[in-house]
Amino acid sequence: MLFAIVLLLLGGTALAQDPPSGVLGEIGVDQKLNAPIPKDLLFKDESGRDVRIGDFFHGKPVILSLVYYECPMLCSMTLNGLVKSLRPLAFTIGDEFEVVTVSFDPNEKPELARAKKDVYVNDYGRASAASGWHFLTGTADSIHRLTDAVGYRYKRDEYTKQWAHVSAILILTPDGRVSQYLYGIEFSGRDLRLSLVQASQNKIGTLVDRVLLYCYHYYPETGRYGLAIMNTVRLASLATVAALALFIIISRRRETA
Repeated sequence: MLFAIVLLLLGGTALAQDPPSGVLGEIGVDQKLNAPIPKDLLFKDESGRDVRIGDFFHGKPVILSLVYYECPMLCSMTLNGLVKSLRPLAFTIGDEFEVVTVSFDPNEKPELARAKKDVYVNDYGRASAASGWHFLTGTADSIHRLTDAVGYRYKRDEYTKQWAHVSAILILTPDGRVSQYLYGIEFSGRDLRLSLVQASQNKIGTLVDRVLLYCYHYYPETGRYGLAIMNTVRLASLATVAALALFIIISRRRETA
């Protein structure tokens, strides 16, 4: 009986702390692949300078992360996971690609953005990231127009006094179009690399990356790359034919020697 009473008490406490289910139904991502972002939107960078989001497109792909800087858990986990996934890559922020992190809380100011930038640029540990990773704040109108353009839905939960949102990053092409969405709080290094190569239209990366892009296909419903079976079979068949042809050539040369 005591055990049952404890369960009832714990259940009641958990129920009292749960946020309204209606809020969770209003957040998510409506994928808008190939949609352009409005490059004229005004924000403030971490130094308080007025910038347009289009200022950060310099012929390179861009990773866009939507967070809020005072988030008690999920946003920090997402940014930590992004840094962890980017560290092993040969590509470097500021060289092959840019990162733009935008707060969707209109009450947050550049001072807070600057503090966050210092933490994550230092954690990433490469000098060029200071000029290639941008932390922005903005007005409610600019934020709404950007998040609406990329299909990112979030909502202020007055019950918990926090923003309810999902964890995702977006890969944008050098001309500012949505190329891919990657979900989670940690991201596959392979998926990140391939998504940057694909978004750049093969302007970065190696021949190996191009072969991998032939064998792996981006699946929007999962936000991940998966094996493209038919392409892999074709490539394996070509490799087999090439190996067989090489074997025949070598055999004939040995016979005539």
